[in-house]
Amino acid sequence: MTVPAARPALPDPPALPALPVTFRPNGTRAVLLSVGALMLVVITAMSVTLEKLNAGERVSFIFVALLFFGVLCLLSRPKVVADDTGVTVVNLTRVRRLEWPEILRVNLRVGDPWVFLDLSDGTSLPVLGIQPGIAKQKAVRDARALRALVESRGIGTDAAADAASDPSEDSATDNGPA
Repeated sequence: MTVPAARPALPDPPALPALPVTFRPNGTRAVLLSVGALMLVVITAMSVTLEKLNAGERVSFIFVALLFFGVLCLLSRPKVVADDTGVTVVNLTRVRRLEWPEILRVNLRVGDPWVFLDLSDGTSLPVLGIQPGIAKQKAVRDARALRALVESRGIGTDAAADAASDPSEDSATDNGPA
């Protein structure tokens, strides 16, 4: 008598995080803000210690340092905040508030620079607050947690499949396999 091969156990679905919850790339944020602060201090110190610079040149050095720091602060801004009523996606320059039913699916495919949300209006929204850069495993955990929240609070993937198969919907764009 042969024993059937054991099937690999499927991972348990992630536990739903307590709301409100904020997802953000903390490692990337720490690096960007640290480098920005260090560069601001170094460039400002250089402008003060160089004797050949006049006042206008010193001001321009400090202005460039502040500009550089501002850009790095902007790059460290992305986050996703989920609460009882929906999700707030903060990207570089835009903030978008979504109700749970507006989000059909949470996607993080191999090679994606960040998570994408498939929305009920047929568009896809990049979510820079969950990005597998420095901390890939954290990004995967965060994406799974957000997906579990969407499936428990929104219309989730079952409704997305129904909407995709509904011939009354205009499906002019094909975003490839999910």
